[in-house]
Amino acid sequence: MRQLLLLVALALPIGCEAQDFPRTSLSIGVHLIQAEVAATQEMRARGLMYREKLGQNEGMVFRFPAPRQICMWMKNTLIPLSVAFIGDDGRIINIEDMQPQTTSEHCSQHAARYALEMRQGWFKQRNIKAGELVSGLPK
Repeated sequence: MRQLLLLVALALPIGCEAQDFPRTSLSIGVHLIQAEVAATQEMRARGLMYREKLGQNEGMVFRFPAPRQICMWMKNTLIPLSVAFIGDDGRIINIEDMQPQTTSEHCSQHAARYALEMRQGWFKQRNIKAGELVSGLPK
């Protein structure tokens, strides 16, 4: 029995559980977001890999130690996503659409502190653009 449990644990991809990421509430204007927070190197590397679904107003915010150019990719990520790169001041710098399971890089146009990943098209459907303020970002 013990060997079976070990095999099952090894067969699960790392990152398929959402519950080990802390959560926070963000807002962009009237739009509310429930975001998981990836603030450590390990959490940022895992991100939304292997997830099969993401709620309508759910996402993941990546916090980096200092502002810099941030590049994201979609290796082992199954859900099409849009990413908003956000400056230290909380303003969106640029938004990029990303395709699942690709290694193409999508980068911030300027130094950013945060990246917010949502289901692809989420920002566009709400007419959210560069320059808008994201409130509630983790410090």
